[in-house]
Amino acid sequence: MMPVFDPLRLGTTSLDVLVSARTTALALAVRQRERLEALLLTARRDSRFYREHLRAILPGVTPLGLLPPVTRHQLMARFDDWVTDPRLTLAGLQAFTADAQRVGEPYLGQYLVWESSGSSHQPGIFVQDARAMAVYDALEMLRRHSPRPTQRWLDPMMLTERIAFVGVTNGHFASFVTMQRLQRLNPWLPLPVRCFSIMQSTRALVDGLNAFRPTVIATYPTVAAMLSDEANHGALQFAPQEVWTGGETLSATVRRCVTRALGCTVRNSYGASEFLSIAWECGHGQLHVNADWVILESVDERGRPVPPGVLSYSTLLTNLANHVQPLIRYDLGDQITLHREPCTCGCTLPVLEVRGRRDDPLRMAGQSGRLVTLLPLALTTVLEEAGVCDFQLRQQDAQTLLLRLPLQGPEGAAAVKRCRAALKQLATAQELQPIKLLAELGQTMPRGRSGKAHRIVALAG
Repeated sequence: MMPVFDPLRLGTTSLDVLVSARTTALALAVRQRERLEALLLTARRDSRFYREHLRAILPGVTPLGLLPPVTRHQLMARFDDWVTDPRLTLAGLQAFTADAQRVGEPYLGQYLVWESSGSSHQPGIFVQDARAMAVYDALEMLRRHSPRPTQRWLDPMMLTERIAFVGVTNGHFASFVTMQRLQRLNPWLPLPVRCFSIMQSTRALVDGLNAFRPTVIATYPTVAAMLSDEANHGALQFAPQEVWTGGETLSATVRRCVTRALGCTVRNSYGASEFLSIAWECGHGQLHVNADWVILESVDERGRPVPPGVLSYSTLLTNLANHVQPLIRYDLGDQITLHREPCTCGCTLPVLEVRGRRDDPLRMAGQSGRLVTLLPLALTTVLEEAGVCDFQLRQQDAQTLLLRLPLQGPEGAAAVKRCRAALKQLATAQELQPIKLLAELGQTMPRGRSGKAHRIVALAG
């Protein structure tokens, strides 16, 4: 069965993507407006949900910022009314995604389907047609910066590469579905891609990677950090030339660890099940929003816009490519900072910083007798600086934390000692009562169904 692919549409979309990366702000705004109007027209005409949701707007007159936002819970509760093809039903798609053997297979012969557990605890199912996939394909092919431009010029189809995807391989998750689709596009000339499950033991994963000897590894930052630890211990018997990260926030510390341990360039990107290719990293290390095809709005806790340079409480996403399952001012949940200043690389697309929301703030006992909030970014920063990147810190009570590490023996004990000192210093700076740190060594780090690590876990309730 042929994968979801339209070569003619991919060609025309690719030409536009090439031009748009360095176009003027005015020309970019025109593209956004035209595509938004087309999306709104389809949504109001073909989606029962949006016909009701947008009934008070004036087409072509009401600005995007005045349209009511939506949440995943709202949309999934009315899935059959949300989609614009009546053949797509939640029951039918749930039955399809329940079969792991059908990953990457076209649904109804024309749709690519993936699921997402998400940080909102509301599972999602997302459907893409050939139109949307042409946009994602063009953005991935033409805007991802390559640290080896000569290699890409001589080998544009990457036939000499060995690409290892390390993630969840037992579900219809976007990254795995995409990899399966790539392998099906040219069955007579298969891409050298192999998928490795992170649900297996570290030893089995390392053995598999050593046998395959990939030149490129695509994975989550926490997995890349774990592999860098294995490299530091001499377990990896190959040297990848690139590591592609996404799906989690990539900190500067983890980037340095991976770069130093694996001796390669790290290329980061930002995407979601709701829009596969939100932003890409240029040669200057900046994330650029694909603003010709996706609109991001930084908002505060009341849904009001925040100015450039300020970290948002959440992000509203509008997908201009997908007309089958319209996403218009969709609450993505991620915290981002949009910058007004252009990047020195010459690309005119907006610069973005992102902090994916996956860890919990902790309410700990303060010296004053009141509870004090410890931000998860502060906790992960001090623990990374103490030399651990693969960990889980679980709150036990208002003064006790449990640190779980895969390390064992003297190395694990030394890591716990460093972490205990770092947390003691943080507690003093935050005016907390002394923190008691418990430790469990030799532990497998728990991950959600999508494979993403949850490193800071608050006390239930």
